[in-house]
Amino acid sequence: MAPEESTETSKEASHRDADESVAKSTPPSTEPANADVSAAVEELLNSLSNKFSGISSEMFSMMDAMTRRLDRLEAALALGKDTPPKEGSGSSSSAS
Repeated sequence: MAPEESTETSKEASHRDADESVAKSTPPSTEPANADVSAAVEELLNSLSNKFSGISSEMFSMMDAMTRRLDRLEAALALGKDTPPKEGSGSSSSAS
């Protein structure tokens, strides 16, 4: 019976070695894939960040332009209130 036990043990050992070799070979094959996915995600995040920055700066410049236009409009309205209305102010271009 001793020879059978040694044969059984060698089979178990070979299965164990095969399992270990598969386990050792699996991580390296997934590491490049993980690195590729990480690189793609990093690139996507950088792209989105750049687009967000561009849109954000465009919005701020549009808001600044709108603020300047509103300031000019307020100033023009304030000047209009301060000056007394002219006689015949309906149309000033009808002078002959």
